[in-house]
Amino acid sequence: MSSSSQQKSDPASTPAAKPRADLAVIIPTTVIALIVVVWGAFYTASFENAAGNAFSLVVETVGWLFILVSTTVVAYTIYLAFSRFGGIRLGGDNEKPEYSTKSWIAMMFAAGMGIGLMFYGVSEPLTHYQTPPPGQEQQYDVAMATTAFHWTLHPWAMYAVVGLALGLAAYRFKRGHLVSQAFVPLIGQKRASGWIGKVLDVATVVATIFGTAASLGLGALQIRAGLNETGAVDGGGIALVVGVIVVLGLVFLASAASGIGNGIRILSNINLVLAVSLALFVAIFSGALFFMLDLIPTTIGTYFSDFFEMASRTAVSENGEAAGWLSSWTVFYWAWWISWSPFVGMFLARISRGRTVREFIIGVVLVPSTLSVIWFAIFGGFALYLEEAGRSVFGDGSLEPQLFNLLRELPLAPVLMVVAMLLIAVFFITSADSASIVMGGMAQRGIEEPSRWIVMLMGSFTAAVAIIMLVAGDGGGDALSSLQNMTIIAASPFVLVLIALCVSIHKSLSRDPAAEDA
Repeated sequence: MSSSSQQKSDPASTPAAKPRADLAVIIPTTVIALIVVVWGAFYTASFENAAGNAFSLVVETVGWLFILVSTTVVAYTIYLAFSRFGGIRLGGDNEKPEYSTKSWIAMMFAAGMGIGLMFYGVSEPLTHYQTPPPGQEQQYDVAMATTAFHWTLHPWAMYAVVGLALGLAAYRFKRGHLVSQAFVPLIGQKRASGWIGKVLDVATVVATIFGTAASLGLGALQIRAGLNETGAVDGGGIALVVGVIVVLGLVFLASAASGIGNGIRILSNINLVLAVSLALFVAIFSGALFFMLDLIPTTIGTYFSDFFEMASRTAVSENGEAAGWLSSWTVFYWAWWISWSPFVGMFLARISRGRTVREFIIGVVLVPSTLSVIWFAIFGGFALYLEEAGRSVFGDGSLEPQLFNLLRELPLAPVLMVVAMLLIAVFFITSADSASIVMGGMAQRGIEEPSRWIVMLMGSFTAAVAIIMLVAGDGGGDALSSLQNMTIIAASPFVLVLIALCVSIHKSLSRDPAAEDA
């Protein structure tokens, strides 16, 4: 996932001079990033072995916690939307939304589109059909519902909780744009500004680095597949993936150094138009439009009918057969979304000032969820349609080339492949740009427009970690699994932060005079 570059600062909350860098956040973050990079670069086998052991420990001991917390967050957001707190605003009682509803929805659409949907749009429904989840049969509705489970209510509820906590802290209670400040109702202002708050902010930045690095790694793997499919290169291996990250990373760093914020915003809008155009082209010229339309209600119906079965699947399900599947899919996704939640939550908070809690939750959860279902119905639906017609694009089971295998079945296939690679590349650049701005802001005491050198530092850490994650995985022959495993490890501490934020939000809203008047 990605979003457009950060929105303009709020003059009322931005001081005239930029706050100085917060060394209590920058130094620990730098040390952690350097340890990962140096260890992974010079002691790759040891790093890979340690990461594998840590991954097994996390999945075996706290995999259940990811499952439980994520569904609890979904339930809590539904409760909040329809509770007496629903009318409280992210801002003053009479404050109006900064953006029109149309613009707000458009920006959320941009936040919901990105590398993840490009990578998994074809491959996830197709993979769940070819190799169904444990205990399930090979059926279109199961494949689509499982995909929807991973991409709709759960991720966007997580983003909504973090965005709501940050939005209330910054705009209603005037405490600033930091996760630590969202914890004031739980631990008090003194502790939130002290070492406990710094630990929370460091954990937030580290989780964001790994979550963003996973997205960059997925994008680089898919661009390599596209270059091979179009004949631009032959093979390339992990060196080509690293080269893609380096080249696109340099483009991002150049934009960060020049401060061309408007250019990134324009690029994001162009990318959004290209993504919609590509989806419409596939829907219209595939010959599978009615098949895709049939899938939408089928996906939604099966999703809700199987919701509790999917939400309660743990490592002991199906006599333990579900453990490996969960680590590659559900638990990985929950970790990925959790690690992205500070970045996306901050973005959502900034574009939602003046909205009520009810408007925020309904908009943030339902709009992107609906668009995700449509996206997967188009790309995954066409892949399933080709399966039915005996023209499978599954290949050898590798996920990276399946989008390009599908585009090969359409008119203007070479042009479409180039457009797809361009989309992935720009999503890569804008994701790194936006995430690094958010991380830079957290490293500079919550400022909305951090210093360029801090943004470049965070972006460099992210690109370097992405490279190390891929190189370590390549040693074992599976770079994708390496991305998934290390994302789960990095996000595991933040899962506790997520549930604590729910408690903090509730305490804040319970004390709000507007709730007493409701």
